[in-house]
Amino acid sequence: MIPNVSGGRWTAVLLASALVSCATPSTERESVVELAARKPEQALLVGVRQYEEGNYGEAETQLKSAVAGKLTFPKDQVIAYKYLAFVYCGSSRQTECSDAFRKALALDPKFQLTPSESGHPIWGPIFKSAQAQAQAR
Repeated sequence: MIPNVSGGRWTAVLLASALVSCATPSTERESVVELAARKPEQALLVGVRQYEEGNYGEAETQLKSAVAGKLTFPKDQVIAYKYLAFVYCGSSRQTECSDAFRKALALDPKFQLTPSESGHPIWGPIFKSAQAQAQAR
């Protein structure tokens, strides 16, 4: 079983950041509506929510859909890969877990897990290894 590491706060944070992060004052309303209607962003929100609710199979499906649908913002792609890594690690798929962390780090070399996430006995060491590999390049 994969523990809930985010306490339910990510859904609201994702929605707020995704919906307004690139909007300019004159086009904010249109940008928010367009972004909220995009399937990849919807899949990301649903995937994170499913993860937080313990529905890891559905979370994986939604997060893969979000990534395949080309999320608008790299920050959202990083979040999708992070949660995919958690799903993979929690289901004993260490290679896929490491690959997901490497993809997140390729998008954002400064990407870090929270202290509680990085201290997790399963994915903490895998993340640290992926991070070391990314820094060595």
